[in-house]
Amino acid sequence: MESNNSHIRLTSVEMGKLWATYMGNTASKCVLSYYLQHIDDQDIKKVVENALNLSETLLENIKEIFIKDNFPIPIGFTDKDVNLDAPRLFLDEFYLHYLKYTSKAGMSIYSIAIPIMTREDIREFFINTLNSTIKLITEVDALLMGKGFYIKPPQIPTPEKVDFIRKQNYLNGVFGDIRSLHALEIAHFYDNIENNVTSRGLLTGFSQVASTEKIQKFLLRGKEITNKHIEAFAQQLHKNNLPSYPLFDDLVSTSTSSPFSGKLMLWHKIEMFSMRIRSYANAISLNGRRDIGKMYMQFLMDIELYVEDAANIMIDHGWMEQPPKATDRDELANVDG
Repeated sequence: MESNNSHIRLTSVEMGKLWATYMGNTASKCVLSYYLQHIDDQDIKKVVENALNLSETLLENIKEIFIKDNFPIPIGFTDKDVNLDAPRLFLDEFYLHYLKYTSKAGMSIYSIAIPIMTREDIREFFINTLNSTIKLITEVDALLMGKGFYIKPPQIPTPEKVDFIRKQNYLNGVFGDIRSLHALEIAHFYDNIENNVTSRGLLTGFSQVASTEKIQKFLLRGKEITNKHIEAFAQQLHKNNLPSYPLFDDLVSTSTSSPFSGKLMLWHKIEMFSMRIRSYANAISLNGRRDIGKMYMQFLMDIELYVEDAANIMIDHGWMEQPPKATDRDELANVDG
């Protein structure tokens, strides 16, 4: 972590990305520590232990940077946010799907961070973090395949030759001739269904154990939004005679005892829905049909409203920790005046 420019002040970008990575891994530490209390499959246990070790290593590395730079250590999530003695909430297989989902979320943060880092030590930290996360998700995928839990993406024919688009109706999706889905559209439907199915499983478990009616209703609302998106993606695949993706509800136990605080569960859903914003936006950029673009835009509105309402609940409870922010010059002027 040492470098010639490690004494240079952190930029706003470095502060933000380090802060987000620290917060996320304090939550991961709580969740993974609980998973390890209820796990039978030794192969899956090893991967979960590797993921927990990675989170703990990242937290220590970031804490070291923050201390050297006189940056206040975020509170994030602590032992108060997890009950390790709570009964099992998820079956072993779910842990693998969960790790794949959260690894994808982490990779999206780390890969974006690397090219906008200024300090060599911070850039190197995110390169190492991304590489470690890639190694983890590779282990997870290999185990999913080895256990027979991996759901392969749909198959389509190999093109016979190179071809070009000749008509504007290629972009149609509502009226007239509607072409079949192209490979990139299918890829993002598959990826988004996979993400949503895992999120639905987590929402199912969280809503069962929520300690207050308000949080429970909010989590159930998130499940309804997720169901709506899953069904729409699946319908698009089925119209093209392509398979969809199974649900993971059977991987949730019947426990009603919460292993996690309301603060952690709400924050976790804000993060998972925020990842969908990134994923849907990426899908829009590679989409070629107007109806699909419109569908994604509607889904983004669903998520934006849900995340905002979740943030308001967090703020009302005093749970929303503030990221580093720029100086409010108008406020300073008022104070000085």
